[in-house]
Amino acid sequence: MKLLFVGTNPENTGAATHFVALARAMAEAGHQVECVVSRKGLIGKGVEAAHLPAYYSTFRNVYDVRGYKTVLQRIGRFSPDWLVGNFGKEYWPLIACSRLTHTPVALFRHRHPRMSKLSEYGVPRLAQRFIAVSEYARNTYLAWGVPAERVSISYNPVDMAAFRPDPQRRAQVRREFGIDDDAVVMGFVGRMHGGKGVTQLMEAVNEAMAVQPKLQALWVGNGPEEHVLHGMADRSGMSTRHHFTGWVADTARYHCAFSFLAFPSVEPETFGRVAIEAEACGVPVLGSNIGGIPETMLDGVTGYLIEPGNIPAWRDRILALCDEARCNSMGSAARTYIAEHFSNAAVARDFEQLLREGSAHMHHYHHAAT
Repeated sequence: MKLLFVGTNPENTGAATHFVALARAMAEAGHQVECVVSRKGLIGKGVEAAHLPAYYSTFRNVYDVRGYKTVLQRIGRFSPDWLVGNFGKEYWPLIACSRLTHTPVALFRHRHPRMSKLSEYGVPRLAQRFIAVSEYARNTYLAWGVPAERVSISYNPVDMAAFRPDPQRRAQVRREFGIDDDAVVMGFVGRMHGGKGVTQLMEAVNEAMAVQPKLQALWVGNGPEEHVLHGMADRSGMSTRHHFTGWVADTARYHCAFSFLAFPSVEPETFGRVAIEAEACGVPVLGSNIGGIPETMLDGVTGYLIEPGNIPAWRDRILALCDEARCNSMGSAARTYIAEHFSNAAVARDFEQLLREGSAHMHHYHHAAT
């Protein structure tokens, strides 16, 4: 199958990570993949690192002629079986290119805020595949009034070679922060703001630290509440047991240093990419029972789902995963679960089936029409 991925947003988001991961997964599965991308941002760098054929352009808005020109040129020369898009501002341009060239288009929706009324009605009905990245997101779109038969699901893939248990990397990262090899390390990865539940997590882990002397915390990322977390750590008298990396581009190396990951969002997440990346590294997850997070883990098997913002409950589950045997058992189960459901190979297989079903439906439709 020949696939032309179009993603010209110069951003560093989960949608951008998904774009690169899916394009790479489909190429690894033997499909021919080309990409129209921005030179800036995570996508351009990620596509280049994956050695995928890239053509540079942009859609600043629906009227940007440069984007149309590049996409139509690649369609003419590459003759893709499908166009694949990830970003809202490119939905209508890709639908237009699809109609002009009779090339089917698959459009992903990563966010749950509402679109314009025109887009909510037209995009799912005019794209041959309108795809949610979780059951939670799909249900949100159905609540908008999108017909159920118009919304498919395709999960985020994770590269099991990039995200894997690595004792050498684990030891290296821990040495960088002066963390003992036998310490229990709770990890957090993400943007530090109110919706992520970071202040509630800080309260919970401080309470757990008062009980468990081996417990430490490694905070990966930055954001508007980072200074608040530093202040809370200082006031707790346990600042030496909290370690902050600031913003980093490569989070994979830090997952290996965790004993377990905390994903404490108090506002719904469309998916939970950070959870599947941790689990791929053999790291169990404490996740908020909200939004798409429950779809990324098995409660009681690969970690625990916890009521968002419930500080005593989070404290108790943090202490539960300070048990080395339990933590190791859940970590092993987590990597197996991710390999079966979210690995590049698994997602590429399911996405290919989704597209082939779409092609068959189109063929049947056109045959019936003639």
